[in-house]
Amino acid sequence: MADLRFVPTLSLSALRPGGMRPCTVEGRELLLCRVKDSLHAVDNICTHAFARLHEGRLRGTRLTCPLHGAVFDVRDGHVLKGPATEPLPVHHVRVVADQVEVALEPSAPPAPSEF
Repeated sequence: MADLRFVPTLSLSALRPGGMRPCTVEGRELLLCRVKDSLHAVDNICTHAFARLHEGRLRGTRLTCPLHGAVFDVRDGHVLKGPATEPLPVHHVRVVADQVEVALEPSAPPAPSEF
C-alpha cells in the first residue's frame, strides 16, 4: 500500500456505525460503509444495471441495490444475490486523525462512464 495515493474524504464522525456515505475520489463514485469497527469503500455503481448503491440499504455487511435487489458484501465486493454477476470493485481505506482517506485500487476495472 506504500505506492497508493490516499485522498481525504470525510471525518470519521460523519459516518455513523451501520451507515454509508457516497463520495468521489479522482472522479470515481465510491460508497463508504462503516460496519461495526471497520470501514469499507466500494464503487457506488451497481455492476448489474448501474444504479447508485447509496440509494439502497446496508444491513451489516450486506449492501442491497435499490433497482433490482442485487446484494453485495462490502468487505470484498462479492455478489451474494443476483441478478448481478460481477463483484463490486473494492478500494483501500484508512483513518488518519479522524479523517477517512481512500485510495483507489489500481487493479479495479474502469468505472462506467455513462448510464
